[in-house]
Amino acid sequence: MTFNTLRPFASKVIEPLADFFVRYEVSPDTVSIASLICAFFAGISFYYSPGSRELVLLAGVLVILNSIFDALDGLIARKSNRATPRGDFLDHVIDRYSDVFIICSIFFAGYVPWQIGVAAIVGVLLTSYLGTQAQALRLGRYYGGIMGRADRLVVIILAAFGNFAFSSQIAGYSVLGWAVILIAVTSHITAVQRINYIWKRLE
Repeated sequence: MTFNTLRPFASKVIEPLADFFVRYEVSPDTVSIASLICAFFAGISFYYSPGSRELVLLAGVLVILNSIFDALDGLIARKSNRATPRGDFLDHVIDRYSDVFIICSIFFAGYVPWQIGVAAIVGVLLTSYLGTQAQALRLGRYYGGIMGRADRLVVIILAAFGNFAFSSQIAGYSVLGWAVILIAVTSHITAVQRINYIWKRLE
């Protein structure tokens, strides 16, 4: 799906930042690790946020920083001619750990029952696996489907801010809880879409 309407704005922010980091010779791997640190502290903030509305706001900001650093590392690598298979591997590993830190912390905090949380993280990891599996089968890295990583991050960011502004429950769940439910459902739909795409390409 990806939020195409946000891309022009994102490019205006990301491109100058990438040029800044390239100018000062910041390693793409350093930026990747910075994204992981942001995800880790976002997870901690989400976990403790039921007792503090300010923490859910902080978590949203940290997820934004995670998203920015995640977008930057590859761009910096390309602009500085430092793109390597090793860096790409590190980026994918960090993305998966970041997904686990962020999503698991939300359901560990009690925003949704653990069964829904497990369904969400399984769907997220399966979706990501299928994207890289397409690449392993020499079909090219596949990002298709209604809920890619960029979409998940935008949903979580908006839900965090929504939860801060409106902490009351809607039909039994907070805004953040409904975000996890949305991710759980759409991630598995995305997984089916990617399976279908890969299967047809292998015919």
